[in-house]
Amino acid sequence: MADVLADGTGRSHQVHDLTPAEVAQGLTEGRMVLVDVREPNETAVESYPGAVHVPLSSFDPAAIPDPAGKQVVFACRSGKRSVTASLAAQERGLPYDNHLAGGIIAWKEAGLPTQT
Repeated sequence: MADVLADGTGRSHQVHDLTPAEVAQGLTEGRMVLVDVREPNETAVESYPGAVHVPLSSFDPAAIPDPAGKQVVFACRSGKRSVTASLAAQERGLPYDNHLAGGIIAWKEAGLPTQT
């Protein structure tokens, strides 16, 4: 678990860490949707293959396409903004409680591909 936040209703929200290998496997198997919350200037340089881009600076969980039964996983550069996005989505009542721990840094360290 990466972070826990209690909201004003006494509910707590959790964000679960997923490894690059877990996310890559989930994407390959079609079980996950990766939502990259980095800014356009970052994704223009390098991005996750097949990721949906919803920048954190203008983050609106409604902009996330319907996952159609797939697990939504947030990702960023190092894993901090993805936690923030997950918590924000949960605050809006969405069950999006997973993120890519270590972000694109960990993704590349694991030898996984990026698009440039």
